[in-house]
Amino acid sequence: MTLPHEAETAAPESGPERSPAGPGGAGSASGRSPQGAERTAAAPSDAENRSAPEETPRRAPGPAEAPTPGEATTTKADPAKPAKPAKPAKPAKPAAGVRRGRKAFWLALALLATLLLLALVSAGTGAYRIPTADVLASAQHRLGLGGAPLDRVGESVLWNVRLPRVVLALLVGASLGCAGALMQGVFGNPLAEPGVIGISAGAAVGAVAAIGLGLSFFGNWTITVCAFVAGLITVSSVYLLSRNGGKTEVVTLILTGIAVNAFAGALIGLFVFFADSGQVNQITFWQLGSLAQATWPKVLAVLPCAVAGLLVAPFYARRLDLLSLGERPARHLGIDVERLRLALILVVALLTAAAVAVAGVITFIGLLVPHLLRMANGPGHRFLVPGSALAGAVVLVAGDLAARTLAQPAELPLGVLTALIGSPFFFWLLRRTRRKQGGWA
Repeated sequence: MTLPHEAETAAPESGPERSPAGPGGAGSASGRSPQGAERTAAAPSDAENRSAPEETPRRAPGPAEAPTPGEATTTKADPAKPAKPAKPAKPAKPAAGVRRGRKAFWLALALLATLLLLALVSAGTGAYRIPTADVLASAQHRLGLGGAPLDRVGESVLWNVRLPRVVLALLVGASLGCAGALMQGVFGNPLAEPGVIGISAGAAVGAVAAIGLGLSFFGNWTITVCAFVAGLITVSSVYLLSRNGGKTEVVTLILTGIAVNAFAGALIGLFVFFADSGQVNQITFWQLGSLAQATWPKVLAVLPCAVAGLLVAPFYARRLDLLSLGERPARHLGIDVERLRLALILVVALLTAAAVAVAGVITFIGLLVPHLLRMANGPGHRFLVPGSALAGAVVLVAGDLAARTLAQPAELPLGVLTALIGSPFFFWLLRRTRRKQGGWA
């Protein structure tokens, strides 16, 4: 290896007249060969060799020289040739969280636009047809933004029959969808739903008891309070009975729901047996589920419970994400699991009681909606909880519109319609969960 100062000294002496060095010693200065230069460069001490850089600039071999075997050759860029322009760097792809956030935003916007469109169509569709433009003009007139009122019959149908029903469908659907997302997060189980595991039936028992026994100690709030208490007792029983060794088992959860539904059905049948004809009609309404009796007082009765539950639920989204890692990791991350579950069970009971108190038993909304949103945007609860409320409102407004229009002039029970659609989905989900867990035998 040649050192830099030796390369500068030897460069002017390279030429065709150079003679090779003798076999036993170094040649003259004018006849130094590459091997001789390397032996000369090797003369300093080992310490100097170690201090020299590994890659030193080399002179290009002369016409009579050829690189020795094993010696690396370096090429210098020709200044006459222009350098090739560097390829532009590809733009970096956005992170997965950013992409998911954008997707969640557009999905929420699409759900909101769909809900507004369905509300307008539902408000104008029925036995008395009201064009959408007239619905908007009447709403603008009521809000003092211009527009024009409808005739007397049109105004009465729109504001006393259609709009209370649309608002009630929105509140009930949002409550059931949000309750389903919370229950699946609390139980850590994709099959948990207020109707499947008997919470809706338990809340219905409280409402039916208030009707059958003629209770009125809370005035217009009596049915709601009774439904809330019965729903709270039911969800607490399901939670305690379905846990085994600190985990919630799928089979125990479903069997507990079957037992609770059967017991609730027996209690409802008992109240029907002792009720008069007017009470029987009311109890049948609770069993089948319907929004046919929607009025503004009923909307005002359910509004505080539904709004309180819907506003509180998103604040637990981050803790639900941590709970989905498992109970032990969640505790290590500072989550009080039992307190979290107790708070969310109260919220679920409040939302379910609010829905059942005004609409009866409507199942599978809380099961269907969160799964569709998980397939669309993943399992993160920061979007899943409010998104389930929004999507639940969309599904129930559409379901109520179908119930009113599919069999005109008759009206299909809303709970029956949702069960017809949700039962095949639940069966598919049950089979899929069983395959993933490798069977339950």
